Amino acid sequence: MEKTNLDTLAPEKNLNLKQVYLDTEIKNIIDILNEELVGLIPVKTRIQEISALLIIDKLRKNLGLTTGNPGLHMSFTGSPGTGKTTVATRMSDILFKLGHSKKGHLLTVTRDDLVGQYIGHTAPKTKEILKKAMGGILFIDEAYYLYKPDNERDYGAEAIEILLQVMENQRDSIVVIFAGYKDRMDQFYASNPGLSSRIANHVNFPDYTSDELLIIAKMMLEEQQYQFSTSAEKVFFEYIAKRRTQPLFANARSIRNALDRARMRQANRNFDSGGRILTKLDLVTITDEDIKQSSIFN
Repeated sequence: MEKTNLDTLAPEKNLNLKQVYLDTEIKNIIDILNEELVGLIPVKTRIQEISALLIIDKLRKNLGLTTGNPGLHMSFTGSPGTGKTTVATRMSDILFKLGHSKKGHLLTVTRDDLVGQYIGHTAPKTKEILKKAMGGILFIDEAYYLYKPDNERDYGAEAIEILLQVMENQRDSIVVIFAGYKDRMDQFYASNPGLSSRIANHVNFPDYTSDELLIIAKMMLEEQQYQFSTSAEKVFFEYIAKRRTQPLFANARSIRNALDRARMRQANRNFDSGGRILTKLDLVTITDEDIKQSSIFN
């Protein structure tokens, strides 16, 4: 077999990787991702690696070099509220900017959107969802619910088979991301080895630390033009430490819910202030009193 002379492909071209990076506007998307999400360094590193590979492939293609079809199907595992949907959204922007996605949209679905309740219902539902997702990313949340081995009459396996076919045969047209709790997703993949083998990027989203959750809380308040009083910030840190040990904790999602309740208590406190003239500071400040009324402290 004759070897390719690499020097003859495009010897006159100089590769300005930095300029290509700037031209694709990927840096802007990565910067937005870093601003939106606190921590998650392993996740951000993986997204950076995928972006780098796609940019290098773009350069290779411009030079006439062979470019393989990178496996872009992904698995996002982690607890609720750790930024999986946000990262998927930014990933869709990246793929669109680099030409790996024609439309650049993200379609989020669950089992109910894919699986029917009777014979002959699942295939049309799944195919319709795939049709809508073509040219973008299909994000399947709590994907482990697709497979129910204890129920012989369940049609989730049919949806999985259709997904497998499309993931293999139309990988240039769609990217599929499966998401859910890590332990359940591990069981899901163990039960479906053909599915796991088609996913090149397994990304685990760690839980946030208490310090990171406090930063997130302050960012959320700032977005809504609120602030903690000095004492309230300390009390809310205590709240975070207590709440993290309780069931159904959902990281940033739980923090947002806690702040919504604190704002309601603050509004009620100001409303019941006995006709006192309120200042701007009264309207924007969350006090320790607004937080300590939480059942967490009882």
